[in-house]
This record gives sequence, C-alpha cells and structure tokens, in this order.
Amino acid sequence: MRIRTGGPDSAQDLLALIDGAVAWLTARGRTGQWGTVPWSRRPESVARAERSCREQLVRIAEPAGGGAPLGICVLSEQPPSYADTADRPHLYVHWLVTDRARSGSGIGAALIADARREARARGLDLLRVDCYAGGDGRLVEQYERLGFTRAHAFTVDRPDGPWPGQVLEQSVPATEG
Repeated sequence: MRIRTGGPDSAQDLLALIDGAVAWLTARGRTGQWGTVPWSRRPESVARAERSCREQLVRIAEPAGGGAPLGICVLSEQPPSYADTADRPHLYVHWLVTDRARSGSGIGAALIADARREARARGLDLLRVDCYAGGDGRLVEQYERLGFTRAHAFTVDRPDGPWPGQVLEQSVPATEG
C-alpha cells in the first residue's frame, strides 16, 4: 500500500468509499451514522465532498501497484463549526473512510500515521477527529484503538433527529517512535 496526495478530482473516490460504508452499515442495521441513501445520490453530500476535496488536503491509500483507493483521509487546520476549538493549533481529520471489504487490514491506521506525519511536518503537536457516537459506540472505540482520547461530546440537530458525536484527540510527538 502507498499513500499519495489527492485533490479536487478525488471527490468521486471519496463518495464511492462512503457509499460502500453506507451499504455496509445499512446491511448491519446501523443506519444512524450516515443513513441508508448512498451519498453519491444526495446533492448536498456530493457538494460537501467536492468542497472538502477542493479546499482541504486529501490523502489516498491505494494498492502499491495502483488501483481503486483503499481509503481516504481529508485533513485541515480548520475544525468543523460544531467542534469546539482546541487550546492550540492542530490538524483536524475531517474524513477517514476505508474500503469496508478490507476491514481490519490496517488502512485506517496507516492513514492516521500519515496524518500524524503531516501534523509534525506543519509543526503541530495535536491531531483531532470527530465521529458518530451513537449506536453501541464502536466507532469511538475504534478511534481510541488508533491512539485518540475523548475530548468532548456534541450533538448536531438534524431534520431526522439529533446526531450524537464525539471529538477525540491525540498528541503528536516530535518524532515517530
């Protein structure tokens, strides 16, 4: 696997990975996070993905020999409006999506390690992320396994009901060890 920088043209790959995650979650009755409708069929979600890929740093994990993306991580020094501000500058993981067919193969961990390297290269010592905190809390636990600790919980009011979220963070050491 290799990780490379993407850009505005990465939005379709991001949407394809999210659509795969929506199908995977829906098949397991876990619809609270992203719903049941593929994001590529939701104009507001397509616009959000396009804006993210145009305005933020896109990092793509792909097979070493090339091929379809295995995962995408989108980073920025600006947190989303619903996340509280940290006490210091930081790098924020806006998206981390991996191919559900390759679950457990270390793609997410590799992208988070890459995000730590990016934070370090920018002189930042904090990496933050938020995720869905509803259901059984397994997504929060997954981020904790990746080295994050809980910072604060939040709720986003949506037309179909409240969406519980959790901001997590991890310190970025000066050197990878």
